[in-house]
Amino acid sequence: MPVRVVAYDPGWPAAFEGERARLAPLLEGAEIHHIGSTAVPGLAAKPIIDMITVVDSFELPIARLVADAGYQYPRAFNATLKKRRFLCYPRSDWRTHHMHLIDDPDELTRYLRFRDRLRADPALARQYETLKRELAERHRHDREAYTEGKSDFVTLHERQGAAAEPAS
Repeated sequence: MPVRVVAYDPGWPAAFEGERARLAPLLEGAEIHHIGSTAVPGLAAKPIIDMITVVDSFELPIARLVADAGYQYPRAFNATLKKRRFLCYPRSDWRTHHMHLIDDPDELTRYLRFRDRLRADPALARQYETLKRELAERHRHDREAYTEGKSDFVTLHERQGAAAEPAS
C-alpha cells in the first residue's frame, strides 16, 4: 500500500467516534484515544484513523479485536515491537483504522502530548505537514522509511512539550 498524504477530511473525527463506539465494549471500558495526524484539525494525513488504548495485557484485547471486530494482527510486524501491539482494519493491505495497544500509561501521555502540541500550534502543524508530504513523496513505497523519517521531529516536539508542562 503506497504512502499517501491527503488534505484534511472533516469526517475523520466522526470516523474515529464511530469506531471508538464499536470497539469500546470489546475493550471493557478502556479509554480509546484518537491520535496521529487525523486527530489534528486541518492537518494533512495518511487517510487512516489512528487510535490508542492502554491495556493490562495484550492477549485478550487482540483476540477480541480480531474475532469480534474484524481487525488484522500482522504477526511478523508485531514480533519486533516491545511493550505495544499494532492492529489494522479492515485488511493489512488496505487500512482505514489502526489500533495501537500499549501497556504503559506514560507512553499514552507521550502520544497525547504530541497530538495536543500540533492542535495548539498551527505553525508547528504546518511544519509537520511539509515534512510528511516530502517523506511521502520520497518513500512512497516504504512505509517504515516514511515513519522513521518523522521520528526526529516527533521526538523533539514531544520533549519540548514535556519541558513546557508545569511540574506536578
